[in-house]
Amino acid sequence: MQLTFASEPAPTGPHGPATAAARRQESRASADARGHKGPMNRDTPGNKRPMNGGDTPGARVNEDLVVAGNGFVVVLDGATAPAGVESGCVHSVAWLVGELARQLTVPLVGGSEEPLADLLAEAITGVGRVHGGTCDLSNPDSPSSTVSIVRVCRGRLDYLVLADSPVVMRYRDKQIEVVFDDRVDLLPEYTLEAVRRLRNSPDGFWAASTASEAAYEALAGTRDLEDLDVVAVLTDGASRYADRYGHSWSELLELLQEEGPAELIRRVHAADAAAPAGKYRGKRYDDATVALWSL
Repeated sequence: MQLTFASEPAPTGPHGPATAAARRQESRASADARGHKGPMNRDTPGNKRPMNGGDTPGARVNEDLVVAGNGFVVVLDGATAPAGVESGCVHSVAWLVGELARQLTVPLVGGSEEPLADLLAEAITGVGRVHGGTCDLSNPDSPSSTVSIVRVCRGRLDYLVLADSPVVMRYRDKQIEVVFDDRVDLLPEYTLEAVRRLRNSPDGFWAASTASEAAYEALAGTRDLEDLDVVAVLTDGASRYADRYGHSWSELLELLQEEGPAELIRRVHAADAAAPAGKYRGKRYDDATVALWSL
């Protein structure tokens, strides 16, 4: 097995590239059937160093994060709060993303075989314990994040997708399956009040924030590992190469394999810069993260 990944903050100017340091945030690790054997974080044996741009002084904060370890990949995409919205939380979105990753990584590094939804529910509850004493966890605008997890366990690949960070699987017969939670794209309106009302609601969409029950609304399943060739996990700032800019998922995977995740992100940000103003709903630029697992 080989894992390649990249994570890059949104460009800071209308056409400005992200920092060179961020572009260099690409790493490879080899793995055998029992888990990754590549270079690990010296501070946390058995777990790769999280990447969210926080190590570069003066760099724009990257609210995406990717963590990979022995037989698993976790990708998160924090939801940037609109200007002027009071979240009731003294912490940043990047803090929430990092704390969720920490809570998830501990059992995954330990080889837990619990259902991924259970692990996520426990992680959300754990994050709530950490900041419940200082923050209003009943505030509907409390920081939130997407969560996508893939895990190799006993000859299978388990996956979980909560909100719009898709998992893309290519089978050995070249068929492609995309697990994409598009409920946020189906809202009747996108005013601040509507999104607030519909977040973590059966009539709206679900994300990891303060309600542990959101974990059980994720799209989750299992596939036979021997049937799979490649798995990619992307935040929506990278998956827009296919779902916004018209390339096929097959083309996206081919680009990842031939040129690497950093090149996919570079092309997406170039397309973002060239897109006509107002053509697409949402942000012109976004943080972008890709993990490619060649099985």
